[in-house]
Amino acid sequence: MSSINLDSATRANLLSLTNTQNLINQTQNRLATGLKVNSPLDDALAFFKARNLNARASDLSTIKAGISGAISVITAATQGLTSIESTLQQAKALAQSAIASPESSTRASLASQFNELRSQVDHLAADASFNGVNLLKNTSGSFASGADYLTVVFNERTDPKAINQLVVSGLKSTDFNSILATSAKITGTAGATTVWGQTGVAAIFAINASIAAIDSALTTVRNVSSAFGTNAALLGIRQDFTTNLINTLQAGASDLVNADLNTESANLLSLQTRQQLGTISLSIAQKSQQSVLRLF
Repeated sequence: MSSINLDSATRANLLSLTNTQNLINQTQNRLATGLKVNSPLDDALAFFKARNLNARASDLSTIKAGISGAISVITAATQGLTSIESTLQQAKALAQSAIASPESSTRASLASQFNELRSQVDHLAADASFNGVNLLKNTSGSFASGADYLTVVFNERTDPKAINQLVVSGLKSTDFNSILATSAKITGTAGATTVWGQTGVAAIFAINASIAAIDSALTTVRNVSSAFGTNAALLGIRQDFTTNLINTLQAGASDLVNADLNTESANLLSLQTRQQLGTISLSIAQKSQQSVLRLF
């Protein structure tokens, strides 16, 4: 069985062409995928570092979604409180009008309107929810009775001692006891502070008691709104921070594995030129070998 023997020049040219073709294949793959590290075989250290960075960025994206949801919960509660404040102010205006009106029929109409507004406070609280969470929750027919609370996690730690979080408390069942106990009545036991239909000083005393209850409720609404506003601002800061951190992690991962398309394009052109020159060199070497053989 015969064999083909190659001279050293031809063998070197073939080896160079093979290496060049491998580099061309690698460069074309980088241009096609946009990655210089596609698997651990390319660069194990860079591959696993990038994977860890992307995994953390993914965890933080989940946390960011939770923060966004929490902001929406607080926004819904704040909007509810704003509407409740307006309703309470209208109720207070009705009570003040009742003081100025000595007519029992007029007071009866105002009392009916007052009670309707007071019931709307409960309805507004019940409707101020987002995704099933209500910081003004209305259960058992009492405004803020059993209000939910909101826990917002800021980091991806699992150890309870290492978890960074914010707990936003909802209204307590005692926050509006004064307004809950206040309904305007036209008839009732003499001396009852909720009976507007009395005459003289007793009626004024009863209506003023309603106004005092509303003032107390308004103070609570404003204080809670302020607290919710502070919490929403803090969550907004954490949301921006988390977004920036995610971008930093993803950029770091990209730097480790992404290919520079301009550089790879230039490399491909250079390798193709090298391949053409190698092919020419191989052809010359073969012709030279044939010329030598003709001498014999």
